[in-house]
Amino acid sequence: MPTQTDTVQRLAAGSRVAFVRLRSLGDCVLSTPAIHLLKQARPDLQIAVVAEPRFAAVFEGNPDVARVLSPSARALREFAPVLCLNLHGGTRSARLTLLSGARFRAGFDIFRPGWIYNTPVPTAQEILGITRRVHTAEHQASAVFYLGVPVQEVPRARVYAAPGRSARAPAEPYVVIHPTAATPEKTWPAAFYLELARHLSQDLGLEPVIIGGPGEDLSRFQIWRTLGGEPLPEVARLLRDASLFIGNDSGPAHVAAAFGTPQLVFFGPSDEEVWYPWRTESQVLKADPIHVIGVDQAIGAVRKLAVPKLKDTRVRELRPL
Repeated sequence: MPTQTDTVQRLAAGSRVAFVRLRSLGDCVLSTPAIHLLKQARPDLQIAVVAEPRFAAVFEGNPDVARVLSPSARALREFAPVLCLNLHGGTRSARLTLLSGARFRAGFDIFRPGWIYNTPVPTAQEILGITRRVHTAEHQASAVFYLGVPVQEVPRARVYAAPGRSARAPAEPYVVIHPTAATPEKTWPAAFYLELARHLSQDLGLEPVIIGGPGEDLSRFQIWRTLGGEPLPEVARLLRDASLFIGNDSGPAHVAAAFGTPQLVFFGPSDEEVWYPWRTESQVLKADPIHVIGVDQAIGAVRKLAVPKLKDTRVRELRPL
């Protein structure tokens, strides 16, 4: 049986709740199902998210989030939460949780120092009464289940993008490719991406659009449209309207999944059970080292996906996911 407390039920009407989720892109995106579940259970609550400025855009436009706070004790104290839930872990987030002034300070019981949390949260397995491993979205959602939100299916992540097609998007159906990653061992070879992009263009009629973060070298991909260092809202619109996303295990894959964009994701040493694309049609190819995954395998994986050449973007603009 699930393990729960009645913390959520004990909050007075209109109470303020702060989620601490400092970084990174994928973690922030995958925290939005937990936020939505709490807001759904208690629509009266005023929810804030504490995030680093570079990831604040993940939560902007989200009707579940009343405010996005800078990661400072002053900002938290001014917000005056009754409940502060740390989903991040680590010394900085623990300090912010302590200094929030919240009556209820919640965090997973593996977080240190443990004395900061007067509402320690057990493992997702204990909360849900299961033995299997859980996805990151389930792990973060389990915290709000423990606090009293009714246990239910964890929904898709919620990322919001402005209506209208991105000015950066091709006129024709396109595939977004993110060929970079934080470390070499997580990066499928650039030459393989180039070969796969040619196949997608010639055989599927999908125009490749190559994206990268600030300072990432996309010079090898100049044969295609390349977008480096674009702001997250623009990247989100681009991913929302794409027919397909292909990339390494990284933040953009989770943004694309929030819009239900079909995808192929390459995994090296990362744990695919914990980080696979959440609630979207996907194919995952994993090998360590990652470069042993062949282009033919990638083409075969794409063929297994139902990749539309055209999408009804009007529906996707209006329906938050």
